[in-house]
Amino acid sequence: MSDKKYSVNPATEERISTWDVFSDAQIDESLNRADSAFDSWSQLASTERGKYLKSLSELLRRDKHELALIATREMGKSIKAAEAEVAKCADLCEYYAEEGPALLVEQPRRLETGEGVVRYDPLGVILSVAPWNFPFWQVFRAAVPSFILGNTVVLKHASNVLGCADAIDRLFKEAGWPDGVFQSIFVENEDVEKIIKDKRIAGVCLTGSERAGASVAKFAGEALKPCVLELGGSDPFIVLKDADIEAAAKAAAQSRFMNSGQVCISAKRIIIEHNIYDDFVEAFVTATQALKMGNPEDPDTVIGPMAREDLRDELDKQVEKSIAKGAIARIRGGPTGKIGWFYAPTILENIPADAPAAREETFGPVAALFRVSTPEDAIRLANDTTYGLSSAIWTRNIKQAQSLAARIQAGNVFINGASTSIAQMPFGGIKRSGFGRELGHHGLYAFANVKSVVTAGSAN
Repeated sequence: MSDKKYSVNPATEERISTWDVFSDAQIDESLNRADSAFDSWSQLASTERGKYLKSLSELLRRDKHELALIATREMGKSIKAAEAEVAKCADLCEYYAEEGPALLVEQPRRLETGEGVVRYDPLGVILSVAPWNFPFWQVFRAAVPSFILGNTVVLKHASNVLGCADAIDRLFKEAGWPDGVFQSIFVENEDVEKIIKDKRIAGVCLTGSERAGASVAKFAGEALKPCVLELGGSDPFIVLKDADIEAAAKAAAQSRFMNSGQVCISAKRIIIEHNIYDDFVEAFVTATQALKMGNPEDPDTVIGPMAREDLRDELDKQVEKSIAKGAIARIRGGPTGKIGWFYAPTILENIPADAPAAREETFGPVAALFRVSTPEDAIRLANDTTYGLSSAIWTRNIKQAQSLAARIQAGNVFINGASTSIAQMPFGGIKRSGFGRELGHHGLYAFANVKSVVTAGSAN
């Protein structure tokens, strides 16, 4: 293993920064600081912890462009999308600062004899293992609910976005947060097991691949520690015959190709009722071709490069295998052959059930289109996957959509909208997409000791 990590700009293929991997002594020191900080941080009133979140929100808004530029240069996200991501982090801090304390108030329970209350107490130090595709949002989404609850957080970020991790660290310091409440540690993937099993770690959350999630779940299970996993998805985007075709097509194109298609909850499998299939596909192709691909620092760019060369090459293999099995490329994009790890949008039709585009997660700008005869067929196809993260249904019949939503095997369903994560709503998946929830009050309690306190008899 190397003692260095490198950030490489995927648009230019140039190395932009070098980072030292932490030694065992540095890891131990970081865990000690987090453990020590927990004692005082957890004793603060939640309203006081909320003030720290407010100060963090102010800095996020002040430095929005500079922070976004780091993400754009490290993983290729368009600058406009990166700025929106940072702003969303600021919104999240404000939401939990304002609403979190009320969600943590003790809940009284009437008992046959005596009095009962339910408390929400913090657990301790939470390890957050974060991915590269939303290098700010995924960190804040996992950490902010834990902060307002009273936990401390240690971040293990993806190795290609350590500049983002360093920037987050510096934000906390400038905002005046107590030492040790939040820290980034630059470690190898192989170090994660021993960190999870360290007695100072109380729980772990991970957003990442199915393989990484299975490993983290195994380590957490062996250590009998709670974990929350948000893993991959092959999300269905259902368009029924009475849908607004133009609106649905534009939403599908934006959902599928934003962040160069590297989104767990994007519209990967677009399922269209046969009556409108041709009209929808025409509108979808038009909407896709309107999305500008190019320099991610250009504010007009929507599709930048993919984050890594190996990810681009693996995606292209999935497309080639799908075509070899009989899929038809309505648009065959692929590697552009220019400097940078760009992959032009690809749209596949007539996809066999055993093709990678139908069975696997395609983590890049590749859309898979499916024709179905009825809404019943759409639901069957939507659920015919090992994943269950998010989904969308487009129709003017809201009552029907709500009935179908109850039958979709996914953690999230969006009616006449594209999948996203919302501060007020729980977010997570089922099946091979993971378990547990972030955001909303469910995310707030994910790493809480939900404690029953019963006082026998009647109060005098």
